[in-house]
Amino acid sequence: MLSPSTLDYPMDFTMDVHPREVLKKDRQLSLIQDDRHDSGLGSMKDDEYENLVRELEDIRIQPVEADPGNLAQAWKQQVTEDGDTFLHLAIIHEEKSLSLEIIHQAGRDAAFLNFQNNLNQTPLHLAAITDQPEIAESLLKAGCDAEIRDFRGNTPLHIACKKGSLRGVNVLIQYCQKPQLHSLLQAANYNGHTCLHLASTEGYLAIVERLLSLGADVNAQEPCNGRTTLHLAVDLQNEGLVSLLLKHGADVNKVTYQGYSPYQLTWGRNNSFIQEQLRQFTTLDLQMLPESEDEESCESELEYTEDELLYDDCIIGGRHVSC
Repeated sequence: MLSPSTLDYPMDFTMDVHPREVLKKDRQLSLIQDDRHDSGLGSMKDDEYENLVRELEDIRIQPVEADPGNLAQAWKQQVTEDGDTFLHLAIIHEEKSLSLEIIHQAGRDAAFLNFQNNLNQTPLHLAAITDQPEIAESLLKAGCDAEIRDFRGNTPLHIACKKGSLRGVNVLIQYCQKPQLHSLLQAANYNGHTCLHLASTEGYLAIVERLLSLGADVNAQEPCNGRTTLHLAVDLQNEGLVSLLLKHGADVNKVTYQGYSPYQLTWGRNNSFIQEQLRQFTTLDLQMLPESEDEESCESELEYTEDELLYDDCIIGGRHVSC
């Protein structure tokens, strides 16, 4: 991995954080490694981690004055073996003042601000993953593209919704480019989930209501089985979510690709309140469960066995017996 301290940085912006304190903070963050996907920092060996933290302590930046060749900002071109820029690293380590200074120094350099690491994450993705709304706001004001997708097809808004960061969601919605808002609400990741699907699955009702108020499609279906958010709410047995979705016009007669309505998914579950909520709006033909193909197959097989197979050659003890 390239060391930031080995680069030729102009010096004048000091990080007043002891490396041991940074190391402790980063170790705590590594506990949620599965959600952060932070380019492997959580898998570093202790000595590598300590070296990186020590190097970050020495990083300083100063404003670039008249410099036609822009040589003082050569740091923009440097990336680690994981594809992380100086800005990626500062955000990963939650160095707020340093991150803001880098964004300021970068100006409106879209190529740098939207640079994707080896996991296709931009600095804005990492700001969402580490739940730093102020950094996300600064990035968006500087011209970051909120529609770029990471290696799982997630936009930063997908990530904020899954994490349950209402403030992060509001920042992304407020400061993204206005033409992008509709497409962000409708965008599905590579698993086919919209932001509304993710917020619903996690049970974040405030975020669900915020997305719906902005025009998110309450009846959007997952591509794998055709479930809507209302089907998901029944699966989760979340009364509040069911009520909220019905309030915002969820279609109770929308069926999955196998033909199941949300009401039909209530059978065999204990929550009678949800079942009654849905029953009064569901058409009669979508209230009863369809007959099982297995049951039909068994009945057909049994009927054939009894009516069609006639035994006239039974042998007991070596002798033919009349049937």
